[in-house]
Amino acid sequence: MTTDRIRSLINRLSRLDAGADWEADLNPAQRAALDYLVRANRFSRSPSVVADYLGSTRGTVSQTLKSLARKGYLVEERSSADKRSISYRVTEAGLREAARTGPLAEALAGIGEPDLLALANDLEGLLRRAVRAGGNKPFGICRNCLHFRPREEAGFCALLSVALEPDETHRICHEQEPA
Repeated sequence: MTTDRIRSLINRLSRLDAGADWEADLNPAQRAALDYLVRANRFSRSPSVVADYLGSTRGTVSQTLKSLARKGYLVEERSSADKRSISYRVTEAGLREAARTGPLAEALAGIGEPDLLALANDLEGLLRRAVRAGGNKPFGICRNCLHFRPREEAGFCALLSVALEPDETHRICHEQEPA
């Protein structure tokens, strides 16, 4: 069956790519968390949000984030308003590690831009359907959200009533509602 074949291919690609992380300083769970945090906006970097994005438990993700902090890839930041509220900031070392490519990125480099765009669009559509079918929370790019309001330099989040930094408009947000 074609759907079984596609699922098997996606899983194998994911495992091959994740397997390369064992050769570095990270395990696949740590790589996934670091990759997410590099792409997330400042509102989406708490352990519970990372767990939602990765489809993992809060306890597992909490231990993963603490391990990344011990390795120097993340810095834990506590809210000044609520000391119980934690988020993570990626360090320079974390950015360097996240920029390291694996076999999947190398394979994708050999595909032309039109085919890459078509593949990305197909995979995004597949992800949307899988998220909806699983009852998971949709995550998405701030600029593509119902709550996004363009402003001169960057934008404004109408849901959170906060101005956005220029680079945040292209980052993942956990409050995403497709426009």
